[in-house]
Amino acid sequence: MAATIQVLICDDHSIVRQGIKQILADASDITLAGEAGSGPEAMALVRSGAAEGRLPDVVLLDIAMPQRDGLDVLKTLKAEFPKLPVLMLSTYPDRQYAVRSLKLGAAGYLNKSADSEQMIEAIRKVARGQLFITPSVAEQLAGAVGAGSGLKKGQGNDEAPLHERLSHREYQVFRLLAAGKSVGEIAEQLVLSPNTVSTYRARILEKTGVRNDVELALYAVRQDLLQV
Repeated sequence: MAATIQVLICDDHSIVRQGIKQILADASDITLAGEAGSGPEAMALVRSGAAEGRLPDVVLLDIAMPQRDGLDVLKTLKAEFPKLPVLMLSTYPDRQYAVRSLKLGAAGYLNKSADSEQMIEAIRKVARGQLFITPSVAEQLAGAVGAGSGLKKGQGNDEAPLHERLSHREYQVFRLLAAGKSVGEIAEQLVLSPNTVSTYRARILEKTGVRNDVELALYAVRQDLLQV
């Protein structure tokens, strides 16, 4: 690792990137490696940097972005650069995406409501190759591990929410359906064919035990999955 921690920021809101850059500027051991406003732009920067032998030490990656969401970008980054630490940023409640992020290989998950000291601490920790999780995320992770162990023992998992059965892509489609998006709109946003989205929709209805999009939306509201 270089003498200073090189950080790449990926967030689609310029004002957020400016705020993060100001936080980084106050830390003498952290410098800006670059910034991206979308997932494809972030991937292009990382790939070009890798080609020149200068990967960032840490990627700060927002979850909610146009074109490709942060979890999609995370999957690609970890497939191509498995040792690159990625710290996920989000405005969503921890229970929605923290465990999913960690399962996909994120080095940590930080809510944007965190203070600047916690962000600096998180960057330093993941740059050292360690995992950064807050107490609330640790609780979510412990619950997920406990649920998984119960299944392995054949004890059932009645307390686990049904949406936890969804794959990453199914969960993406699920939230968009619950938010009132049509199959065509979802296909365009996720760059999928309408038939593929319809297939995901059928799987989602089956796994969550609901009959239609209205019931799906009601389920999402009950589980507080539409908060941003």
